Amino acid sequence: MVTYAAVLDVREETVFFLARLLWLRRAELGTRRGRRALGCYRQAVLVLRWYLDGTRIAQLACDNGIGKSTAYRALHEGIDALAAAAPGLPEAIAAAKAAGHTHLNLDGTVIRIDRCAAPGPNGADLWWSGKHKHHGGNLQVLSDTDGWPLWISAVQPGREHDTTCAKAAAGLMPALEQAAAEQMPTLTDLGYQGLAGPALRMPIKKLKGIELKEDQRQYNLLVRGVHAIAERANSLLKTTFEALRRVSVCPWRIGAIAKAAIVLLPSNTADHYPPVTQRETQLPGMAH
Repeated sequence: MVTYAAVLDVREETVFFLARLLWLRRAELGTRRGRRALGCYRQAVLVLRWYLDGTRIAQLACDNGIGKSTAYRALHEGIDALAAAAPGLPEAIAAAKAAGHTHLNLDGTVIRIDRCAAPGPNGADLWWSGKHKHHGGNLQVLSDTDGWPLWISAVQPGREHDTTCAKAAAGLMPALEQAAAEQMPTLTDLGYQGLAGPALRMPIKKLKGIELKEDQRQYNLLVRGVHAIAERANSLLKTTFEALRRVSVCPWRIGAIAKAAIVLLPSNTADHYPPVTQRETQLPGMAH
């Protein structure tokens, strides 16, 4: 048995922020002091280790002297607490408008998962993405003009196309139509061609045997050039959080995991939430 020290690359304010959310959740449930295997601070560290480093549950359980089932419960409780703090679609669009952004970007991303064979329509594998050639879950990511993720949809099986997933996202299209009516259109790629309407701006598809006119080619260059920054939002989530590069828990949890990740992004924690001090988190009933 080898013991070694490690440092978690995260600001302590972020740990206190998550610990506070966990304490509020316990207070809501009426959890009595000393009834949990981990205090809120240690549970917050466990959750952040899983998100940032992708630490295995077995390792987290061993390091904290708890069982694997207890570690799973602690992790999912942290995910749910963070996801509940994520901005809703109206709040995200309002924040983008208040910040002076001229448009929004919508793009889909597939989060890789461990093989999860599940029968889908016509006997096809439900979670298999034919485009990416691996199992995964499809998320719709709404970002601002700087490529910063503002809102993430619930997960859909990887076999679904972006158009289908955007239609399935509750309230997404009506909210984007309202934003477009207020002079804030949403840019997409050709993957959303089936959603052509007043809310979305996408390149013009070139049909076989028909050349695009010069003004159409220039329009496509403009839309693609401006919309390209949307890839930054997807990349930012996956490069910041090891947990989003390959999810090993139930794939239906991917939506909550990604929503929680938005809350944990450094500038969100620092700028959009009030600072959490050590005094505020050390409330009666919070064990450390």
